[in-house]
Amino acid sequence: MNIRWKFGVLSSAFVVAAAIGGCGSPATQGGASTSAEGTTSGAGDKILIATQSPLSGASSSLGDAIKSGAEYALHLKKEEFKKLGFDLELYPQDDQADPKIGVSNAEMLISNPDVLGVIGHLNSGVAIAASVKYEEGKLVMVSPANTAVKLTEEGKQTVHRIVARDDAQGPKAAIYAKKALGVKRVFLIHDKTAYGQGLTGEVKAQFEKDGVEIVGYEGITVGEKDYNAVVNQVMAKTPDMIYFGGHYPEGGILVKQARQKNFTGIFMGGDGLDSSDMVKIAGPSAQDVVFTSISGDVTQSEEGKKWAEEYKKSTNKPLETLSVYGYDSMNLLLDGLKNAIAENGRKKPTREQVLGAVHKTKDFTGQFTKVTFDEKGDNQSADVFVFTYDKDKSVYVGKIE
Repeated sequence: MNIRWKFGVLSSAFVVAAAIGGCGSPATQGGASTSAEGTTSGAGDKILIATQSPLSGASSSLGDAIKSGAEYALHLKKEEFKKLGFDLELYPQDDQADPKIGVSNAEMLISNPDVLGVIGHLNSGVAIAASVKYEEGKLVMVSPANTAVKLTEEGKQTVHRIVARDDAQGPKAAIYAKKALGVKRVFLIHDKTAYGQGLTGEVKAQFEKDGVEIVGYEGITVGEKDYNAVVNQVMAKTPDMIYFGGHYPEGGILVKQARQKNFTGIFMGGDGLDSSDMVKIAGPSAQDVVFTSISGDVTQSEEGKKWAEEYKKSTNKPLETLSVYGYDSMNLLLDGLKNAIAENGRKKPTREQVLGAVHKTKDFTGQFTKVTFDEKGDNQSADVFVFTYDKDKSVYVGKIE
């Protein structure tokens, strides 16, 4: 998930509001309902767009990237909406990567009539749980990151995502591992979450279909610091590759401990490994780690490079892939909101009207993504990409066809 300028320590989640001066969106204090409302100018009807992502805890670097990218997009559109008579404000929530907190936040959001949309989540397990509440409140959600198949298979009208599902990323990762990396024997490890287990299951099914030998399939517990027990199992099986379905806090520890035991094979994972913090955790062991991503490299084009420099200058933050996807998700939602306002005679629309306008999105072109939603809320134009870590940063390899 990490766009390719991964230098330095990620700033705190509170810097961006001041850095892009006048944005007026407060930092979340943590918990289900401790975030203060966005301030307004008093010039018109208030509209709040929420974000839900982990702003504290182990996954906060990616959660903050979602929030910061969304905030930057909203900041650039504030004047446009002010001319329409609306005070547009960000309403960031810290879901702490915890389904219970995500649900509690969602209950608070649907109880506030000024909230007309949500950008989030990072974790599929949190999104699946919170989406039950969004559905009850007819509150549209646009996700820049969630990949679990289940999210859009439950028949909810409010859920949407701009990224590829696990049943696209997983098989493509397995095919790439066999054809491009020459893998014949693999040990599969997941983090027992909806995301990690779901993605690893898709990878496993494709490997089995293609005749790659599965020599092990184990789960680890999120938050632990010692995974040597499962690493010992790996070493006993001598696989060509460890595939890990999970996020960078555990992935960084896992590859480091595997290298310390002289594992010389390939270490591969999904988009959960895409963070500038991966190198901080794994150190030199991050070298040559391969990961697939549901998002590509915006800096491959001159326009993208210019946008990236403007983003970093305005927010005072390093560029992560999810910064761009938070940005694109917000712009897509705001495009739907603007259409709903127009269809409602330039008056403040209902949540149902915003939901309907977002759901009808077709051929939307963001900074990196192109989006057309199908009936389930999946993006028909989503792709899968591959990267590898080299020294202190990740390097774009290309799109997996």
